[in-house]
Amino acid sequence: MTASARPDARRNASPYLCGREIAAVARVLEGGQYGHTDVTEEFERRIADFLGVPDVVALASGTAALHTALLAAGIGPGHEVIVPSMTFCATVQAILAVGASPHFVDIDPATLCVSDHLVMDAVTDRTAAVIPVLFGGRPVDLSAVQEQLDERGVVVIEDAAHAFGSRHGIRRVGASGALTCFSFGPIKNLTCGQGGMVIPRTSTEADMIRRIRLLGVVQSQGERTKTTSYRVEGFGLRYQLSAINAAIGLVQLDGFQAAEDTRRHLWRTYRDALAPLDRVTLVDVDVDHAVPHLCQVRVPHRDQVFTNLRGRDIGVGVHYPPNHTQPAFAAWKRRLLATEQAGEEILSLPFHQHLTETDIDLVVTALEQALKSVGGS
Repeated sequence: MTASARPDARRNASPYLCGREIAAVARVLEGGQYGHTDVTEEFERRIADFLGVPDVVALASGTAALHTALLAAGIGPGHEVIVPSMTFCATVQAILAVGASPHFVDIDPATLCVSDHLVMDAVTDRTAAVIPVLFGGRPVDLSAVQEQLDERGVVVIEDAAHAFGSRHGIRRVGASGALTCFSFGPIKNLTCGQGGMVIPRTSTEADMIRRIRLLGVVQSQGERTKTTSYRVEGFGLRYQLSAINAAIGLVQLDGFQAAEDTRRHLWRTYRDALAPLDRVTLVDVDVDHAVPHLCQVRVPHRDQVFTNLRGRDIGVGVHYPPNHTQPAFAAWKRRLLATEQAGEEILSLPFHQHLTETDIDLVVTALEQALKSVGGS
């Protein structure tokens, strides 16, 4: 990549490749097997070792991970799933895909995440699961209410799409006992180009998710080549992770320590640069434990600031419009005051591993100027 082609503050986010991904993909293409292969299974083994867990199941996307995790947990029609409105719509669509109903809950305005008391205040007799969203990479600790949730038969399914590499205490997210779902999309902390993963709690869950991801077929691809038939035992989808995507992920995993260090450094650089600005509140991601996926601020006159910065060629974004206000989810709309206020104020600053400290200074200076321009001071 030439210096002139390097993504900078004009991009809100950008994939970051370690340099060996092209060769890894070429090896898969030359091998002539592009679906689920031993490359996919090597990726699974390597991620399990990285997290310190006995098993993981790779899937085609983070949405597929959420969908299959809900199915493996037995969530379906008649069930209610507690979920923050402040998340990407994929979280909610996965709930609807299994026939369950979302029960939108509010967030802690400082973190944009749910808290244990917000979850417990929302539990009803119909509640079958809760999906804490690890927004921006921030770990969400529900351990204080885990026993109460267990007693009521409520399953915790972590939406850790933003949080690969983050930690609960000393353990990585995914290794704390919850049914955890990751996304390896183009701009995530670790990318496969496209992909996802479930960290199952039991071997039974792992077996079920493996069957679902390959159209309900029991035998692996390797086993099927040695016989004249195969067995389909139930419902399934084409959700497997291709060897092409897994090859990218393996290279990314080799370079993940550098990614973790860079993302934390860039987030802290933003934090220090933003500190003198009035009327700007940085959304806390608990950077000592998180591998940040986003750098977000809350600002007055957000829409005008957004337009002003876009006019200055600064790649700001908004993550996300609250789901309970979306037409698709109108049946479950309710007042969520903290979420609605955040939805009017949050602004995602450019955040990706190509950024330099100079880029960050440019963004913060432009933000200061934009605030003065739209706020009259």
